[in-house]
Amino acid sequence: SASGTHFHLFLFSLPKTFVSVVTILSRSHADRNVYPSAGVLFVHVLEREHFKGEFPPYPKSGDASSDPITFNTNLMGYPDRPGWLRYIQRTQRSDGVLYGSPTAEHVGKPSVIEITAYNRRTFETARHNLVVNIMATEEFPLPYQAEFYIRNMNVEEMLASEVLGDFLGAVKNVWQPERLNAINITSALDRGGRVPLPINDLKEGVYVMVGADVPFSSCLREVESPHNQLRCSQEMEPAISCDKKFRAHFHIDWCKISLVDINKVVPVYITRSEPGTGVLPEFGEYNPPSESLMGRNYFSDFLITLAVPSAVALVLFFILGYTMCCRREGVIQLVHHGSIQKSTKELRSMSKNREISWPLSTLPVFNPVSGEVVPPIHPDNYETTSMPLMQTQTNLQNQITIPQQRPSGWYSLPHFEMIGGVLTYFHIE
Repeated sequence: SASGTHFHLFLFSLPKTFVSVVTILSRSHADRNVYPSAGVLFVHVLEREHFKGEFPPYPKSGDASSDPITFNTNLMGYPDRPGWLRYIQRTQRSDGVLYGSPTAEHVGKPSVIEITAYNRRTFETARHNLVVNIMATEEFPLPYQAEFYIRNMNVEEMLASEVLGDFLGAVKNVWQPERLNAINITSALDRGGRVPLPINDLKEGVYVMVGADVPFSSCLREVESPHNQLRCSQEMEPAISCDKKFRAHFHIDWCKISLVDINKVVPVYITRSEPGTGVLPEFGEYNPPSESLMGRNYFSDFLITLAVPSAVALVLFFILGYTMCCRREGVIQLVHHGSIQKSTKELRSMSKNREISWPLSTLPVFNPVSGEVVPPIHPDNYETTSMPLMQTQTNLQNQITIPQQRPSGWYSLPHFEMIGGVLTYFHIE
């Protein structure tokens, strides 16, 4: 770098094969230049330690490392970053990471990224510029591309050079390419995934796309077999022979692997209209409305909102009055209603009047034969207010017989019996 930027190029070499991962760590506080390659994953770490020198230290010794620092990144003159560049910082006490994969469209177009560091203790800021110069590569794009979904990783963990290098080394052992590059890394949350529950150390998951210059190995194509496709449709783990080479550190969902041969992909051309100059055509001078506006007549609005509903309600009122007062059906309903009200008032007045004659069933009865006084059916303390207006056969115990002596020597028995709901009295000789 022309301004003191440090480049770290991690190479994994075997005979006639190598794997490249470019990770750029900036350790100077001046404006810096970086030179990522098109079609290769670009990672730039914003280390908190490099910005602490620009903020005042803690009053107490040994507490300088506890400053919470966050970063804000944007393209100079714009509120956000370029479309291919992403940024992540998990907590205020972790480093920030810029990552992405530039394409051939961005070659030769330097981008100035403004990096603003915020000290959350002192509320001070420090701003640096990062100049991104995208370089062209001869092997871009690599014809064979495979995308893996790793379930036990977060994106910031996968972006670490050691972790990414281990993963590419495992892919290289399975694929055996001449050249292998990490093309892109995407969080599962950016693909519509759900935020995991904070239990059992669950991870968000990450998609890693790699490219190579040789066709896919037989192990990678095992997932395309009908047997494994059936297991994936049943949400079962497919049987992949080379899974053990990843299982130690990476849990790969083989049902979500994507194998693409760009030589067989049919290109889709989208026709776009030529953009204009951004200047509106000439339509002449603008004529504002006149200051003397004509008055508006609200009489028609009044008729629609008030008069018409009132007229309809009045007509309905007259129809109802005629039906209830002038027609036979309405008069009968009124008379019936009046009789019900009158009967209700009489029953209420009777219930309030306590000075009424006692029923015969409540008086003592004298037996002329035995001279015994028969007690009444209801005792003196019987609650008369709850007494029914008409005694039923159950109340009278079906019948009551009182013998009477006659001069001829015959006895006449008064007989009471409930017939048809009416208490009937007659003699039996």
